[in-house]
Amino acid sequence: MGHARRKGNLEQRLGHAFANHSLLVQALTPPSAGLADDNQRLEFLGDAILQLCVSSLIFAIHPDWREGSMSKLRGMLVCTESLKAWATELGLDLTRGPRSPKKGASTTIPGKPMADAMEALIAAVYLDEEGQGRQGLPAASALVARHFELPVRQAFEGIWAERDSKTTLQETAASRGCPPPTYELLQKSGPDHAPNFLVRVQVAGIEAQGEAPTLKAAQTRAAREALRLLREELH
Repeated sequence: MGHARRKGNLEQRLGHAFANHSLLVQALTPPSAGLADDNQRLEFLGDAILQLCVSSLIFAIHPDWREGSMSKLRGMLVCTESLKAWATELGLDLTRGPRSPKKGASTTIPGKPMADAMEALIAAVYLDEEGQGRQGLPAASALVARHFELPVRQAFEGIWAERDSKTTLQETAASRGCPPPTYELLQKSGPDHAPNFLVRVQVAGIEAQGEAPTLKAAQTRAAREALRLLREELH
């Protein structure tokens, strides 16, 4: 009963009620479970559908971007880390089987089973619609758009170059024997549909600020500025 309730709650969060529930079960069954119907084939299809849907979003929302910028944004958005975060938001509960590794004992890339299940779930929605005699792509596209449309709209050319600034800053602080960077939200302004965040970071005796349409982007910009200031200290 509890298992069925969890599946029903997931369908509500997805915005899709499955006619063929075996597709949903298969999408949530990783190969490591050791069960016959795992999600590898669904993942293969879901990866292609996801790439198409995100590419379509970027193409429509950023008509002035060239191919290189569009590819870099897609690569930043469609990655194991972001898909795992999406799966976590949805509360995916992967099926366990006789070969499922003990908790914390997995030898796979961290987050990959959840990311793979997310791609498989996209394929499951597509195939469920197709099985009912409807076109599957609109339903899959709607699912992808609900998660990715806002990040695509808020993206700016060059955001991919800033994505690792926070990690680099933390590593730089550690190499100097300093405490980790601390981030402080100084101000949030603008309407809900177009907010603006101002963030300050303090690390290794310096501080820097960053401003962007999302909190994460503001933090990365602050980290990037802090890295620039730290490099200047070395010269």
